[in-house]
Amino acid sequence: MENPPQRNRVRSILGGSAGNLVEWYDWYAYAAFTAYLAPHYFPKGDTVAQNMNAWAIFAVGFFMRPIGGWLMGVYGDRKGRKAGLTLSVTLMCFGSLMIAVTPSYATIGAWATVSLLVARLIQGLSVGGEYGASATYLSEMAGKKHRGFFSSFQYVTLISGQLIALCVLILLQTVMAKDALAEWGWRIPFAVGAALAVVVFWIRRRLPETESFEKRTAEHVSSFGALFTKHPREAAVVMLLTAGGTLAFYAYSIYLLAFLSGTTGFSKEISAQVNAAALFVFMCLQPLAGALSDRIGRKPLMVGFGVLGVALTWPIFVTLERVETPFQAFLLMTAALVIVTGYTSINAVVKAELFPAHIRTLGVALPYAIANAVFGGTAPYVAQWFKETLKWERGFYWYVSGMIAISLATYLRMRDTAKHSKILED
Repeated sequence: MENPPQRNRVRSILGGSAGNLVEWYDWYAYAAFTAYLAPHYFPKGDTVAQNMNAWAIFAVGFFMRPIGGWLMGVYGDRKGRKAGLTLSVTLMCFGSLMIAVTPSYATIGAWATVSLLVARLIQGLSVGGEYGASATYLSEMAGKKHRGFFSSFQYVTLISGQLIALCVLILLQTVMAKDALAEWGWRIPFAVGAALAVVVFWIRRRLPETESFEKRTAEHVSSFGALFTKHPREAAVVMLLTAGGTLAFYAYSIYLLAFLSGTTGFSKEISAQVNAAALFVFMCLQPLAGALSDRIGRKPLMVGFGVLGVALTWPIFVTLERVETPFQAFLLMTAALVIVTGYTSINAVVKAELFPAHIRTLGVALPYAIANAVFGGTAPYVAQWFKETLKWERGFYWYVSGMIAISLATYLRMRDTAKHSKILED
């Protein structure tokens, strides 16, 4: 006897989410282990310069995401959401494996730097396609009444990947000698990520295709030109609503890991533990906020993020500069992440609800990837630039607040996609 449709839906969402988790673990492992891998891929010398170079490559990886969003967005719209998901995890596996096995700068010279760059470009291509494919798949698989709730698992698994990368860091810091971790132990998480990606490839091959894709209008073709000529307003909305949200997310999570050790003065170990604890709370909030959006709409949550983000980003960072205990840092970081939950929990479904099925994957992926590359991926580097070059770290706080304000203006002007969803038209 066949399973009830709701049971099939939940199983597909869980399967898609598991793959998304591994993709984002592979992506964020680089950020978690930047301080350890930097000395191996760049010439010996100033530690600050090595870290700046490593964060620059982190940012460059983001600039491949628009290309990945474009190519695999079109691929997912034409060949299927499942096909896009499978291709993205294959690329991620290859990129992680390269980082795990590439010899150090002392062994092969500048080729080590080049190999690291190529690996991050491949991972950027992968995750650029992953976001659009997974956001579209989860949003289309979810039913009307619970679309916000189920699509929130896109960010639950994104955060889980980041959290697991941090937990691996904490575990290795605990069980390995510092010298061993610095010399070769940092390669372990990348090898594990490559192996897990193989498992995810098998899972994704078994996923069913979405009904929206199967019923899409065949005469319309997904392409770069079609997106920006026939859906320019929707593409602009995605970029503008993403700009402040993605910058806030990376400032409140990725950069805070370096901020707590470099500015506040905590050890790397304590900073990682604080970051992991706050991210766990953040992860648990996503489905709650997603479910709330199913009841009151998407717009109130985004506006709430915008107002609180503009008002409180400066006070939170300034207070974090001088906190004395890890618990105080945890409370402040958690407060910042609670604020950005108004964006993260529903951003995937909001974008999916803006576009018709035949161009939905591309519409979600490409404009998001452009904004994410410009504002999200550069966040740690820009923060370091304000601190090390301009000697004005607080300028970064104003920058984050200003970009959130721009997104807030977009939230206030746009219609609530829960009430005007293109997915309902499928």
